[in-house]
Amino acid sequence: MPVPVSEPASDPILKVSGLKVHFPQYKGIVVRKQVGSVRAVDGVSFEVRKGETLGLVGESGCGKSTTGLAVLRMTPITEGKVEFEGEDIANHSAAAMRGIRRRVQMVYQDPYGSLNPRMKVGDIIGEPLIVHHVDTERDVYRARIQELLRLVGLRPDMAERYPHEFSGGQRQRISIARAVALNPALVICDEPVSALDVSIQAQVVNLFQELQERLGLSYLFIAHDLAVVRHVSHRIAVMYLGRIVEVAPRNELYKAPLHPYTQGLLAAVPIPSPSAEALRPQQVILGEPPSVVNPPSGCRFHPRCPMAMTVCAEADPPLRDMADGRAVACHLHDPSIGDEKRGVLRQSAHGSRSSAELNIPAIA
Repeated sequence: MPVPVSEPASDPILKVSGLKVHFPQYKGIVVRKQVGSVRAVDGVSFEVRKGETLGLVGESGCGKSTTGLAVLRMTPITEGKVEFEGEDIANHSAAAMRGIRRRVQMVYQDPYGSLNPRMKVGDIIGEPLIVHHVDTERDVYRARIQELLRLVGLRPDMAERYPHEFSGGQRQRISIARAVALNPALVICDEPVSALDVSIQAQVVNLFQELQERLGLSYLFIAHDLAVVRHVSHRIAVMYLGRIVEVAPRNELYKAPLHPYTQGLLAAVPIPSPSAEALRPQQVILGEPPSVVNPPSGCRFHPRCPMAMTVCAEADPPLRDMADGRAVACHLHDPSIGDEKRGVLRQSAHGSRSSAELNIPAIA
């Protein structure tokens, strides 16, 4: 699969600041009482530049899909700002969001469930045009449907077929055609290739990149497959338990990850060469993620971190800007923590190991 070749602009098209999405929990049948809340997204900040693909990765349940839905206001926002093209849309009414959704579209994970089985493909692709009253004149409408089908690599005569007549990869192409029908500026891709065969994933990823070059699209590309994210993204944000723990340009992240969680994720990606795989130091993230209802104090990763220090359980590290456009939320990269405290590690189930053993890069 190719890597992105175009350089994105420096201006952000999407800026998310302190985003929180909490879902209240209740108990009782007759008298319902709130007993807590699920902190699915808990203080996330990032930006997507014009013409850029920002990959958002993390374990299942970390809140990355909820983040994508919150950007589109498809789930209620508890707190925070979502600025699209300089306009804060976090508190927009439903009527105001209708205009925003002409410029922001979404491609879902399941190409089988995201298409209405009772509608013809042409009607599915053309539905956004009808809803937003764009190109609704009969001849113009038909020409636009045919153009969109060609754009995603399908034949125009396929407009008369139903979704069940297509393969999984073809159905995802139909979903992409529907998403770009209104010429959006930003497309949120929620695990768009995870339900497809590996041989088809590369074709769909190539299509995303071709459309970005041709239409000038920006992507928020949500995925758990680090190999796919590496090929499609300009920058990558790593998410853990509702928080972003590291943001970096693609090459820098894969060459020298700063956060222990990112290192563990990359260590789990298999290397095609058996000999290289056998020689690679093993770094396994042990245990299960803590509860999002009652997350641990301090750094949320510290119960599973092999480099955890005492301060990690006491203070929540902010997302700190580093050199070369990188940012990391980790006390290991806090210059205010002295070497004597940095070297004393809290004993955990992993045991105590040095920075060199775990390949933690030194602070610049």
